[in-house]
Amino acid sequence: MADQKRDYYEVLGLSRGASDDEIKKAYRRLAKENHPDLHPNDKAAEARFKEINEAYEVLSDSDKRSKYDQFGHAGVDPNFGGGGWGGAYGDMGFDLGSIFESFFGGMGGGASRTAPMRGENIRVNLTLSFEEAAFGCEKEISIARIEDCSDCGGSGAQEGTTPEICSQCKGTGSVRTQQRTMLGMISSTTTCSKCSGTGKIIHQPCKTCKGKGKVRRQKTIKVKIPAGIDNGQAVSMRGQGHVGFNGGPAGDLLVSIRVRAHALFEREGSNVLCEVPISFAQAALGAELEVPTLDGKVKYSIPEGTQTGTVFRLKGKGIPNLNSFGRGDQFVTVVVETPKNLTKEQKELLMQFEGISGEKGFFDKRKKKK
Repeated sequence: MADQKRDYYEVLGLSRGASDDEIKKAYRRLAKENHPDLHPNDKAAEARFKEINEAYEVLSDSDKRSKYDQFGHAGVDPNFGGGGWGGAYGDMGFDLGSIFESFFGGMGGGASRTAPMRGENIRVNLTLSFEEAAFGCEKEISIARIEDCSDCGGSGAQEGTTPEICSQCKGTGSVRTQQRTMLGMISSTTTCSKCSGTGKIIHQPCKTCKGKGKVRRQKTIKVKIPAGIDNGQAVSMRGQGHVGFNGGPAGDLLVSIRVRAHALFEREGSNVLCEVPISFAQAALGAELEVPTLDGKVKYSIPEGTQTGTVFRLKGKGIPNLNSFGRGDQFVTVVVETPKNLTKEQKELLMQFEGISGEKGFFDKRKKKK
């Protein structure tokens, strides 16, 4: 029996009414505490880190969070509720009539359905890790796409037969009528009732598509993500959307990118920001630090007397520029950690140091200036 997943709110230590800001803060704190770089070869920490990321990916996405709140883990399972378009044509899973209406609904009843029409775009969301967005990657996504029926070639007629041109509208899909009124003769164009605006009559419909000429298929598409892409941007794949009608071009596949927050880094344009904690002794005496970067850890020497809040720049260690050359920089903010739970001996040494160095407090320095 598979292990029972923990509640995502419990994983992040939050209540169900937590705000987006609270979710982000909880994730950053927990991910930083359990980051693999801080716990090498610790399988338990690695598992916790994975669980924390999984919880954050769902709860930080308003749509996924809504489904999770309503259905639990089943609501965010890729295999859950894979319903398609309206079932007007049973197994086909989409309503061809409603598709026509979406194109011609605002054009009046006489609009022709025989003109070439571009297929609709498909929009999907894709979540990437901080590193995947920085350096680019290739992902596979699954989409439900309307395509021409392969058995009838999109004609809607059974193999070996051909559709008949509608005798009422002569293949135009619309008929012109005239009506005498008190203002004189008024002409109007309406959809042909005999062929429903298609301009053709199919006597022997294709058994696969039931005469519609279109079928919905699940497709796996490879998407190349360019290096440097940022949260909220999109990748457009021309012609990978729904097939067009009457010889019209296919729509596009639009992949909206969402980038997960990182436990150690923040992004500012093409630059990367991070904080590095150091001890009081390192700050006072200077030290060689191991600084985490997107390329791995690098050594950086800080001078004696480094103060908390000091920012160092690592040139070329930022995010690659999107569709261009070069990279941004990494800015490292040093945070001096005040020691806690000192022993008696350590306290005495610090007091001796203060007495020898003649260090004065803030208010003493103010009095001296006066």
